[in-house]
Amino acid sequence: MKQYKLTIFFSLFMLFLIGCEPYESKNKIGNAISADKLNITAEALVINGKKTNKVVVDNHSPVLSLWDYGTGTTTSKSDTVLLVTTGEHEILFTGLNPDGTRISKTVKVVVEDLFFEVPAEWGYLVGDGSKTWVWDDEASSVWGNGGYLNDEAPAWWTLQIEEIDGQAKGDGVGASMEFTLQGAQFKKYKNDGTVEKGTFSLDMNSRVVKEDDSVWAKGHISIKGSSFLCGISPNEGGKAVTEYDIIFLDENKMIVSYPEPGAENGGTGWFWVFKSKK
Repeated sequence: MKQYKLTIFFSLFMLFLIGCEPYESKNKIGNAISADKLNITAEALVINGKKTNKVVVDNHSPVLSLWDYGTGTTTSKSDTVLLVTTGEHEILFTGLNPDGTRISKTVKVVVEDLFFEVPAEWGYLVGDGSKTWVWDDEASSVWGNGGYLNDEAPAWWTLQIEEIDGQAKGDGVGASMEFTLQGAQFKKYKNDGTVEKGTFSLDMNSRVVKEDDSVWAKGHISIKGSSFLCGISPNEGGKAVTEYDIIFLDENKMIVSYPEPGAENGGTGWFWVFKSKK
């Protein structure tokens, strides 16, 4: 009887080990690779013999993908991205190994022709590659609040440039913002000599439409790592504002807005008015 129980126990134990072995094998962490082992490509689509501004990126390595092509990012293994200027571009790839380590590699691609349409606002914002914006001293006011979806500039409580430092120290007279295409870099130069660095993204497909179907905001700008000059929401404890609707943008002037949470038609929105630095 004892021998019979022992045999059953041993058999069950062996079945347990056999059953677990494939599960453990399937869950072993793969080997990490180094950056020099990455097999990635970035190739411009060629049309009429010229390299265009649509680029196919492809990751052939066993790592997760993050492609930073300067004006945006994608986490797809393979994707087609749009570049907005001609010339040589650097695309930064960051891979995530199975063990959690990160590796990076830069690939270069040349664009000869803007065959695919690029929103004009990219050129307005960054110029030939980098552009500086300052408070619009020709406007009746440069910052303040007004009616969300109703107004298109500060309309209720309005401030002049000389009053900005009282709201955001260092962001008033003499302060500026710089947008650079390569790497989508954003820098805020405060009038006390300090510099805040971040990145930006421009989305001209994100519109705000009024009830009558007219366009109130034509696009959207997001900032990471910083904010616009006087980029605060006073009624929210002065929290940093990093998301802005584009009310107006051409090569000389920019007006952006931010709605307070829950703001509907006529609710409180904040407005910023800038001009390009000559």
